[in-house]
Amino acid sequence: MQFGRTYEEFEVGAVYKHWPGKTVTEYDDHLFCLLTMNHHPLHMDTHYAEKTTDFGRNVVVGNYIYSLLLGMSVPDVSGKAIANLEIESLRHVAPTFHGDTIYGETTVLDKWPSRSKDDRGIVHVETKGYKQDGTLVCVFRRKVMVPTETYIKERGGEQPGRPEPLDIPKREQEK
Repeated sequence: MQFGRTYEEFEVGAVYKHWPGKTVTEYDDHLFCLLTMNHHPLHMDTHYAEKTTDFGRNVVVGNYIYSLLLGMSVPDVSGKAIANLEIESLRHVAPTFHGDTIYGETTVLDKWPSRSKDDRGIVHVETKGYKQDGTLVCVFRRKVMVPTETYIKERGGEQPGRPEPLDIPKREQEK
């Protein structure tokens, strides 16, 4: 299975549809809020959300949706990244609720070789997240520094430093 891409493998205009999607649960949302200390009642307090908001229910915290989409994009976009350089823009377009399923796709907007090192390049991408009904919920653009094929070869291939399994002694196999 491919995990990320080298600079040469990116093509401007290519669209990567990330799979699988993820159904957002109340637990996911609350755990993310607790981990990040975002205790806004819009996300955490069902009674508050029902009585005082336009939505009448809890809204999933937007940064969880962004983080989820970013994670979904790793196997297609940044699995080989040397560095995430910039989040250029981030827009939350529509709310997400508990039980919604998020799907993502990333479009390659541009790419260029690094000016300082010839074994890497910069890829400019836009990731969009959709709910199960096709509603766009989140859009962000970022720049990622990725290696060239030369960089990968010079550092020992796709999985440098991965240990080889040791042979199990014969007496251990007989147990």
